[in-house]
Amino acid sequence: MRLLSGLSEIAPDYDGFILDLWGVVHDGRAPFPGTLPVLRALKAAGKPVVFLTNAPRRAHVIEAQLSAMGIPRDLYAAVVSSGEVARALLRDRRHPFFAPLPPRAFHIGPERDLTVLEGLPDELVAHPSEAGYVLNTGPEPRLGQTGLAGYLPLLSAARAAGLPMVCVNPDRHVVVGGETIIAAGTLADAYLDLGGRVFEVGKPDPMVYGPAVAALGLPPGARVLALGDGPRTDLPGAARAGLDCVWVLEGLAAAHARGGDRAAMEAEATAHGGRPFAAIPGLIW
Repeated sequence: MRLLSGLSEIAPDYDGFILDLWGVVHDGRAPFPGTLPVLRALKAAGKPVVFLTNAPRRAHVIEAQLSAMGIPRDLYAAVVSSGEVARALLRDRRHPFFAPLPPRAFHIGPERDLTVLEGLPDELVAHPSEAGYVLNTGPEPRLGQTGLAGYLPLLSAARAAGLPMVCVNPDRHVVVGGETIIAAGTLADAYLDLGGRVFEVGKPDPMVYGPAVAALGLPPGARVLALGDGPRTDLPGAARAGLDCVWVLEGLAAAHARGGDRAAMEAEATAHGGRPFAAIPGLIW
């Protein structure tokens, strides 16, 4: 795996770029120092950027968050989020997992994530016994953000009711301002351990890469590069979608940047089905 000092080394080889957000573009609170220079350089070169994120919120919410962080809207073509894709699946009810779901959701997650149900007929209910499915968007501060103890009674009640779970963020952990907290994928794993059924919306499922590539607005055959920090999501997702990939050693991968052990990095990437041809210390031009 090649180690890059900056994206400028390979940017001429690609026509468009798909970037993960959390851990690549920002740390959950602010952009990384290299973010704006990279986005401006790619825009100046006429190379469109799409943000592909496992965030369990609609794209317009994420765009507003990025603007509040100081990332101008004109520096990227679109946001494709797990929340947006999940909403489309719930709206259409065509996918075999979604077609039989009654429109009654028991939500686990912060209220801000309920934009996933925006404009849909699905009703929120107060207890799993009243629901047709579990909508899992991640941890809530009142139930804890570093462990599962606060969630196990709810998950057990949902399993007793035989509810399927829609997990709107396959990430297991995220790093917020240097602190690692659990994400919706950790709750999904716990539900699977209880014997529940789970459908995860987002990377590494290659389904979400189609809308991202389309949003670049490039002609067929264009060369597209994906960049991400998650060895369980970004790297195998790009591989399954048939895209070249660069591992960004920020966020969840920061420990690899400190260690500098190339063999260990390659072993972790391949263990999850990823095939990054290069790594980069961060989003650096």
